[in-house]
Amino acid sequence: MKNTYDFSWEDLGDLQMGRPHLGAQMPVVVYRLLEYTFKDVLSQELGLEKTAAIFVKAGHLAGREFCKNLLDCSLALDPFIAALQKTLVTMKMGILRIESADLANLQFTLTLSEDLDCSGLPLYGETVCDYDEGFIAGIFHQYTGLEFQVKEVDCWATGDRTCRFLVEKNTGQVAG
Repeated sequence: MKNTYDFSWEDLGDLQMGRPHLGAQMPVVVYRLLEYTFKDVLSQELGLEKTAAIFVKAGHLAGREFCKNLLDCSLALDPFIAALQKTLVTMKMGILRIESADLANLQFTLTLSEDLDCSGLPLYGETVCDYDEGFIAGIFHQYTGLEFQVKEVDCWATGDRTCRFLVEKNTGQVAG
């Protein structure tokens, strides 16, 4: 299995030059149109489980690049989390809260409200934020150098009004 990818932050291009009139912002519905059509086509072609795994891996890669390029990994944990929270709000990606933190075991419970992936979706009866699971794991990986397992346990699509994630140091297989 390939664990390195060709993507880098520079691949996102120069949005100021490329979009001088429209700018870097777009409606969330456009992001979701891209995400959910990809999910649907990939699920039809590869199955739901494989599609979810792909979205987790893509989120992990994105989280690492996001952290590497927009956050300061030299900060202690509390200021790092504060900077992460501020950056997520500034970029209109969501509102992050830490509900609990066990630093000795590197286990956290966090919530992400008003997130890009699911806030406002109809009830599906299952969690849908696979990409966010990977994204959060990628951020923690880039910050600590360790692999993390992230599992969404509450989601707007299951009837909750915030997404809740359990984050813990991975003692098993390494993520991509």
